[in-house]
Amino acid sequence: MTYTIEQAAELSGVSKHTLRYYEREGLLPPVAKADNGHRSYTDDDLGWVRMLLLLRATGMPIRQMKAFMDLTWEGDHTIAARVGVLEEVRATLVARMAEDVEHLRYLDRKLEYYTGVLALDDATLEQAVGEDAREVSRT
Repeated sequence: MTYTIEQAAELSGVSKHTLRYYEREGLLPPVAKADNGHRSYTDDDLGWVRMLLLLRATGMPIRQMKAFMDLTWEGDHTIAARVGVLEEVRATLVARMAEDVEHLRYLDRKLEYYTGVLALDDATLEQAVGEDAREVSRT
């Protein structure tokens, strides 16, 4: 099955501009053209777009995505190098996730504190705000 650029954009969730950009930058293999000169995307093309979106969502920079795709186009003898790239991206993602867990824990503590403050009367609230300032200086 083939898709127009409009259909490919809708199915992949990216703009037509992004599809053209990915092709122009060599992130996608050259897309076939219909008799009228319009791009004709295949399911394989959309699979490559999904992979690029996944890599981008990990925080991988475009230049690294390009290098990875260049390795892919070179053939199976580059699989070990591709594994190395993906392992680096994975390690970075795991570290970022650990940081996010710490951020979430901090937010949970703050939410618990502020939820408790909402239950206090005005006099007790003034005292609690002072305690919050001291807690922030400790964290």
